[in-house]
Amino acid sequence: MDNPKIYQSPGFGRKVKKLKKQEKKDLDKAVLQILNEPTIGQEKIGDLAGVFVHKFKISKSLFLLSYTYQENEINLLTFGSHENFYRDLKKYRKAAKD
Repeated sequence: MDNPKIYQSPGFGRKVKKLKKQEKKDLDKAVLQILNEPTIGQEKIGDLAGVFVHKFKISKSLFLLSYTYQENEINLLTFGSHENFYRDLKKYRKAAKD
């Protein structure tokens, strides 16, 4: 099986730039886990149907990473701590559809 292509949303890219070196390594590990097993995240329902959320740690803090997955394509949407994560994700999804 070919490795899926990975795309990131502009917001995801902006957040990555703010990370420290070690935090970026932790994020890269999580992205690799998703690349190796795209169904590792929990699939959401309702407003967020089709979105998967993978939980991982950045320096002992729990972070969530949202992404969509199709055949050979993984779209990284956003990541962050649990606080307001789903609210912001819904806003992003709504803006992307408009």
